[in-house]
Amino acid sequence: GSLLDHVMTSHTKNQIGSCLQIYQLPERAGQGSFTLTVSNIEEEIRKLLALGADASQRTSNSRVKTVMITDPDGNHIAFAEAIDPPWGVDH
Repeated sequence: GSLLDHVMTSHTKNQIGSCLQIYQLPERAGQGSFTLTVSNIEEEIRKLLALGADASQRTSNSRVKTVMITDPDGNHIAFAEAIDPPWGVDH
């Protein structure tokens, strides 16, 4: 499967209270972006690298760590891990 297929399979089936709708509009290809929250960004980066994704676009500050990837169409997918999240994400 594609990188996007893996991302969607891994991150939509276990998220309670979240929804991501994906549909095809060729005229908007390469113009989308979304962020997925994760509990262990280093683990996600390892998975992305194993899939051949470029995970070099990383940022961090005192509140959040992120990595941004780009799918083959040019859409941007961000993964974000909150540092000491206030909403009680289990690590």
